[in-house]
Amino acid sequence: MIDVLVVDDDPLVARINAAYTDRVPGFRTAGTAHTTGQALTWLDGHHADLVLLDHYLPDENGLGLVRRLRAGDSRTDVIMVTAARDVATVEAAMRYGALHYLVKPFSYSGLRAKLEGYAVLRRTLADGPEAGQERVDRIFGVLGSAAAGPMALPKGHSAQTVRLVRQALKEAGQLSATGVADRTGLSRQTAQRYLKLLERSGQVGLSLRYTGSGRPEHVYTWTGTGEDA
Repeated sequence: MIDVLVVDDDPLVARINAAYTDRVPGFRTAGTAHTTGQALTWLDGHHADLVLLDHYLPDENGLGLVRRLRAGDSRTDVIMVTAARDVATVEAAMRYGALHYLVKPFSYSGLRAKLEGYAVLRRTLADGPEAGQERVDRIFGVLGSAAAGPMALPKGHSAQTVRLVRQALKEAGQLSATGVADRTGLSRQTAQRYLKLLERSGQVGLSLRYTGSGRPEHVYTWTGTGEDA
């Protein structure tokens, strides 16, 4: 079992990320923290294989925590899970040793892909004490394979329609299936089908919008990940 510490300044977001983590086979949330100080205190007395780390923390940003872990020769791994989209932060996270970077908002599928990639990396590293070039290539490539790439489309789905729906979300930022249909000329049912496909691939996030009457509306948000199909 892979033990995970979830660090986020928002307790509700931390609970959601912890619940997502616990849904992935082989992973469990060992603890949560809402500041860098809380995270360090927790890690002093507990074990975590992996930290899911927000960048925007009230006492010191997430990169500060990554630096402290590396300075202390910690073997705890880090995946950044944050709304920070500036390239400087992404580059710094990479240079300080974060294994991956997941941009908020994201779906369960998006987080699951990163965690499953991490599990594969651990298994690959544990496969004997020596590595030839083939194994080295697998070690360095395994996490990259967890990033969203060109999708293998299910039967009956069109790459052109995927691009059309994706572009509508990129331009608007957040849309319902009806909104996508209005922007693209697709039927609402078709728009909903492609949105669910993108949500499962981790390229869009799904949330509920309450209007005060009737059932809540599903709203989809572009996460900024993924390539054209």
